[in-house]
Amino acid sequence: MNVLDIIEKKRDKKTLTKEEIEYFVNGYTNNQITDYQAAAFVMAVFINGMTKQETTDLTLAMAHSGEILDLSTLNATIVDKHSTGGVGDKVSIILLPIVSSLGVPVAKMSGRGLGFTGGTIDKLESIPGYKTDIGMDQFIENVKKIGISLISQTLNMAPADKKLYSLRDTISCVESIPLIASSIMSKKIASGAQKIVLDVTVGKGAFMNKIEQARELATTMIDIGKLANRQTVCILTNMDEPLGYNVGNSLEIIEAIDFLKGNMPEDVEQVILTLGSYMIKLAGKGEDLEENKKKMLENIANGKAYEKFKELVKAQGGEISFVENIENIPRAKYIEPIYSLKSGYIHQINALEVGKIACSLGAGRITKEDSIDHQAGIILQKKVADFVEEGEVLAYIHTNKMEKLEDAKKALLENIKIEEEKIEKPKTILEMIE
Repeated sequence: MNVLDIIEKKRDKKTLTKEEIEYFVNGYTNNQITDYQAAAFVMAVFINGMTKQETTDLTLAMAHSGEILDLSTLNATIVDKHSTGGVGDKVSIILLPIVSSLGVPVAKMSGRGLGFTGGTIDKLESIPGYKTDIGMDQFIENVKKIGISLISQTLNMAPADKKLYSLRDTISCVESIPLIASSIMSKKIASGAQKIVLDVTVGKGAFMNKIEQARELATTMIDIGKLANRQTVCILTNMDEPLGYNVGNSLEIIEAIDFLKGNMPEDVEQVILTLGSYMIKLAGKGEDLEENKKKMLENIANGKAYEKFKELVKAQGGEISFVENIENIPRAKYIEPIYSLKSGYIHQINALEVGKIACSLGAGRITKEDSIDHQAGIILQKKVADFVEEGEVLAYIHTNKMEKLEDAKKALLENIKIEEEKIEKPKTILEMIE
């Protein structure tokens, strides 16, 4: 067996065996296969696609190219949640304490943000003292003791995926359903997940712009789950406008804390309740999805979800005073309002452009090495379909870079479309695929 035969086979639209895929993944991970050979393989996959079995074999080979997190000592069904990314996506920070408060153990590894999509770890690190790099023993102990731990990906998990992802980016082969699906699922399997709930975002601020693409990706990941013996559910959610009102790391922590105290933006609430109801079901804690939603709302109303979040922060070294009083969370030096130039109904808040503007203010990274400003971001005052008066505040810009303010103001106004015609609120939950 050699890599040239494997490349030729995929180039000629033939089906690769499990052994051939493992040979390629292992060889590339161990630097026995060159970047240019791997690039040829990736391009062949991009053009010709993969069968369900090939995609599953690629997923499992990448998952097993590094360490696999063993969560068996928890003696429980571990349900992982993953989002394909978006703007204002603070879902994990809100959702996971809620389901944990209902007896669903949460052992979650999350990533950092890159580009216009924020990372859960960056957001958590905006809480002073919160440690995202605790050791595996402490991670497991926290889950055993309080039922939840959220940390950064400290293990050498799916190194083949890291190499292939970087390569795909440099040769314009990112938008490939088999490669995207295997990338996501390999990390979920390596992180010890037995069952998986996926939030597949769709729209201007998402990786998948069209619902047909998102549906195909979701179906592929569910097929991988079946073949890999990992029950998987996909929820398609709208990301044409930012989720909630706050975009930026500490700003999203503030919105998350407000939510756990009962102040729930409608779109965020729908995403949280839908994903959470499935997590509870897959964990074997409740078959009825509507009943599961009621349980979640009860634990928000009685304060148990908020208390669970405080337990999480305390267990990982975070300053509880910042959670108990959000006024203690540091704010940016410059907070500037953006005023509407006319009256009417908001027809569009372009999530992609809002994310890019927040990134330019310091809330995101362009490269992995960039530092971020936890205080930077945007707080919207309106959502799509809301009415706004001329001169009313549309949003507040938060930044420590005064030189960025004017450009950000102009860009934000250009990307909030206001028209005279009244429109319906857009759907938040687009589809559920099991």
